[in-house]
Amino acid sequence: MHKARLRRLEWVYTDCPVYFLTACTAWRRPLLAAPDVHGVFLRFSQRAAGRGVWVGRYVLMPDHLHLFAAFAPNALALPAWTKALKGAISQSLRDRGLASPYWQKGFFDHVMRSAESYEQKWTYVRENPVRKGLVTRAEDWPYQGEIHLLGVLD
Repeated sequence: MHKARLRRLEWVYTDCPVYFLTACTAWRRPLLAAPDVHGVFLRFSQRAAGRGVWVGRYVLMPDHLHLFAAFAPNALALPAWTKALKGAISQSLRDRGLASPYWQKGFFDHVMRSAESYEQKWTYVRENPVRKGLVTRAEDWPYQGEIHLLGVLD
Protein backbone atom coordinates (compact mmCIF):
# COMPACT_ATOMS: atom_id res chain seq x y z
CA MET A 1 0.00 0.00 0.00
CA HIS A 2 1.36 3.42 -0.98
CA LYS A 3 0.68 6.63 0.85
CA ALA A 4 -1.05 9.30 -1.19
CA ARG A 5 1.35 11.99 -2.30
CA LEU A 6 0.81 15.39 -0.78
CA ARG A 7 -0.57 17.91 -3.22
CA ARG A 8 1.34 21.11 -3.97
CA LEU A 9 -0.14 24.13 -2.27
CA GLU A 10 -2.25 26.19 -4.65
CA TRP A 11 -1.19 29.44 -2.98
CA VAL A 12 1.32 30.79 -0.51
CA TYR A 13 1.38 33.83 1.73
CA THR A 14 3.28 36.17 -0.56
CA ASP A 15 2.60 38.10 -3.75
CA CYS A 16 5.72 36.88 -5.55
CA PRO A 17 7.08 33.66 -4.01
CA VAL A 18 10.64 32.59 -4.72
CA TYR A 19 11.05 28.89 -5.30
CA PHE A 20 14.13 26.71 -5.12
CA LEU A 21 13.71 24.10 -7.82
CA THR A 22 15.62 20.92 -8.66
CA ALA A 23 14.99 18.71 -11.70
CA CYS A 24 16.97 15.56 -12.51
CA THR A 25 17.65 13.76 -15.76
CA ALA A 26 16.27 10.28 -16.36
CA TRP A 27 18.61 7.68 -14.87
CA ARG A 28 20.84 10.62 -13.88
CA ARG A 29 22.29 10.73 -17.41
CA PRO A 30 24.94 13.46 -17.82
CA LEU A 31 23.05 15.60 -20.36
CA LEU A 32 22.86 19.13 -19.02
CA ALA A 33 26.38 20.51 -18.57
CA ALA A 34 26.86 21.50 -22.20
CA PRO A 35 27.07 24.82 -24.06
CA ASP A 36 23.95 24.17 -26.18
CA VAL A 37 21.81 23.26 -23.15
CA HIS A 38 23.16 26.23 -21.22
CA GLY A 39 22.24 28.52 -24.11
CA VAL A 40 18.70 27.13 -24.29
CA PHE A 41 18.35 27.50 -20.53
CA LEU A 42 19.52 31.12 -20.64
CA ARG A 43 17.21 32.09 -23.52
CA PHE A 44 14.21 30.34 -21.94
CA SER A 45 14.88 31.96 -18.56
CA GLN A 46 15.36 35.44 -20.02
CA ARG A 47 12.07 35.20 -21.97
CA ALA A 48 10.26 33.94 -18.86
CA ALA A 49 10.44 37.43 -17.33
CA GLY A 50 7.92 38.58 -19.94
CA ARG A 51 5.53 36.03 -18.47
CA GLY A 52 6.04 36.92 -14.83
CA VAL A 53 8.79 34.43 -13.94
CA TRP A 54 12.23 35.72 -12.99
CA VAL A 55 15.02 33.17 -12.78
CA GLY A 56 17.71 34.20 -10.33
CA ARG A 57 20.71 32.07 -9.53
CA TYR A 58 21.15 28.67 -11.12
CA VAL A 59 23.56 25.76 -11.54
CA LEU A 60 23.36 23.21 -14.34
CA MET A 61 25.06 20.01 -13.24
CA PRO A 62 25.61 17.13 -15.65
CA ASP A 63 22.57 15.21 -14.37
CA HIS A 64 20.39 17.80 -12.64
CA LEU A 65 19.69 21.49 -12.42
CA HIS A 66 19.07 23.85 -9.53
CA LEU A 67 17.49 27.25 -9.86
CA PHE A 68 15.74 29.96 -7.92
CA ALA A 69 12.76 31.65 -9.53
CA ALA A 70 10.22 34.27 -8.47
CA PHE A 71 6.65 33.91 -9.75
CA ALA A 72 4.28 36.85 -10.14
CA PRO A 73 0.61 36.25 -9.25
CA ASN A 74 -0.39 36.11 -12.93
CA ALA A 75 2.52 33.88 -13.99
CA LEU A 76 2.24 30.41 -15.35
CA ALA A 77 1.95 27.90 -12.48
CA LEU A 78 5.21 26.33 -11.31
CA PRO A 79 4.44 22.82 -12.66
CA ALA A 80 3.50 24.16 -16.11
CA TRP A 81 6.55 26.45 -16.24
CA THR A 82 8.88 23.60 -15.22
CA LYS A 83 7.33 21.36 -17.87
CA ALA A 84 7.95 24.07 -20.48
CA LEU A 85 11.58 24.46 -19.34
CA LYS A 86 12.16 20.72 -19.54
CA GLY A 87 10.53 20.71 -22.98
CA ALA A 88 12.81 23.46 -24.29
CA ILE A 89 15.92 21.65 -23.05
CA SER A 90 14.58 18.34 -24.38
CA GLN A 91 14.30 19.84 -27.86
CA SER A 92 17.99 20.76 -27.82
CA LEU A 93 18.86 17.22 -26.72
CA ARG A 94 16.73 15.77 -29.54
CA ASP A 95 18.48 18.14 -31.97
CA ARG A 96 21.78 16.66 -30.77
CA GLY A 97 20.46 13.19 -31.65
CA LEU A 98 20.22 11.90 -28.09
CA ALA A 99 17.57 9.32 -27.26
CA SER A 100 14.81 10.09 -24.76
CA PRO A 101 13.67 10.02 -22.02
CA TYR A 102 15.60 13.00 -20.76
CA TRP A 103 13.96 13.77 -17.42
CA GLN A 104 12.80 12.08 -14.28
CA LYS A 105 9.11 12.67 -13.68
CA GLY A 106 8.33 15.63 -11.48
CA PHE A 107 10.73 17.92 -9.69
CA PHE A 108 11.54 19.13 -6.19
CA ASP A 109 10.51 22.60 -5.10
CA HIS A 110 10.74 24.59 -1.91
CA VAL A 111 9.39 28.06 -1.17
CA MET A 112 12.13 30.32 0.16
CA ARG A 113 11.03 32.15 3.29
CA SER A 114 13.96 34.45 4.00
CA ALA A 115 17.05 36.02 2.50
CA GLU A 116 19.12 34.00 4.96
CA SER A 117 17.73 30.65 3.77
CA TYR A 118 18.19 31.78 0.15
CA GLU A 119 21.88 32.51 0.76
CA GLN A 120 22.39 29.26 2.65
CA LYS A 121 20.76 27.22 -0.12
CA TRP A 122 22.72 29.11 -2.80
CA THR A 123 26.04 28.52 -1.01
CA TYR A 124 25.30 24.80 -0.89
CA VAL A 125 24.16 24.62 -4.54
CA ARG A 126 27.04 26.74 -5.84
CA GLU A 127 29.55 24.29 -4.33
CA ASN A 128 27.98 21.26 -6.08
CA PRO A 129 30.53 21.21 -8.93
CA VAL A 130 33.37 21.34 -6.40
CA ARG A 131 31.92 18.50 -4.30
CA LYS A 132 31.54 16.39 -7.46
CA GLY A 133 35.16 17.03 -8.46
CA LEU A 134 34.23 18.88 -11.66
CA VAL A 135 36.18 22.05 -10.73
CA THR A 136 38.37 23.13 -7.84
CA ARG A 137 36.60 26.48 -7.35
CA ALA A 138 32.85 27.06 -7.72
CA GLU A 139 33.38 30.21 -9.77
CA ASP A 140 35.17 28.13 -12.43
CA TRP A 141 32.04 26.10 -13.26
CA PRO A 142 30.82 27.48 -16.61
CA TYR A 143 27.19 26.37 -16.24
CA GLN A 144 26.09 28.60 -13.38
CA GLY A 145 25.16 32.19 -12.88
CA GLU A 146 22.44 34.67 -12.09
CA ILE A 147 19.94 35.99 -14.62
CA HIS A 148 17.82 38.32 -12.46
CA LEU A 149 18.43 39.72 -9.00
CA LEU A 150 15.68 38.34 -6.80
CA GLY A 151 15.54 41.24 -4.36
CA VAL A 152 12.13 40.21 -3.06
CA LEU A 153 13.88 38.35 -0.24
CA ASP A 154 15.82 41.35 1.03
